[in-house]
Amino acid sequence: MKNKTVLVTGSSRGIGKAIAIKYAKEGYSVIVNCAHREDELLAAKKEIERYHVPCLSFLGDIGDYDVASELFQQIYNTFGHLDILVNNAGISYIGLFTEMSSDDWHKVIDTNLTSAFNCCRLAVPNMISRKSGKIINISSVWGSVGASCEVAYSASKGGIHAFTKALAKELAPSNIQVNAIACGVIDTEMNGFLSDEDKDSLIDEIPSNRFGTSEEVGDLVYQLTHGNEYLTGQIITLDGGWI
Repeated sequence: MKNKTVLVTGSSRGIGKAIAIKYAKEGYSVIVNCAHREDELLAAKKEIERYHVPCLSFLGDIGDYDVASELFQQIYNTFGHLDILVNNAGISYIGLFTEMSSDDWHKVIDTNLTSAFNCCRLAVPNMISRKSGKIINISSVWGSVGASCEVAYSASKGGIHAFTKALAKELAPSNIQVNAIACGVIDTEMNGFLSDEDKDSLIDEIPSNRFGTSEEVGDLVYQLTHGNEYLTGQIITLDGGWI
């Protein structure tokens, strides 16, 4: 491995952390980020460094363009370039649409969608200059079909799908591939609010008869960013046959 770099946003825990660790195992220099959980972010950094790779951690809300700019300034100052961008930062909101405030709406959209714009806007010029790069956007099946009581979340992920397809077309001539993974139910803290009964009921709906794991998402992300230069603009569903 020759100084390959990957940024995984929202990587202090769950899917993002699993993705970051997968790349560390493969010898990548890794940049991890989250908005609030500094202790967990530093713990993730320490775990990544056990694989004897450089790791840069950055605490900040990348839904804010100025904050994202500070992150990328640190990346370029430290590593000089970015090979792979994984836009994983995301939050959920579950509740009736009629009870959702404007502030709640903007928080979901900024975290799930605007952050991807910010990071891509800051990563793409460097990738274009090098005629090389991979962008993976972590999404959800609700971006394809929508979910009751998750209107803002579904809208943000539907936006990610359209964003992925459009950006892929624009960047293909520069040998930059952009794809998204639409996750089904992954066994993470985000689903911790479910009761055991609710989990059992949900598993009954999934043909694979289980939740997915963060490590499975990490493995798929890694696979998509190696070779596959003709694969771009795709929304790849990872849901055990659920939807």
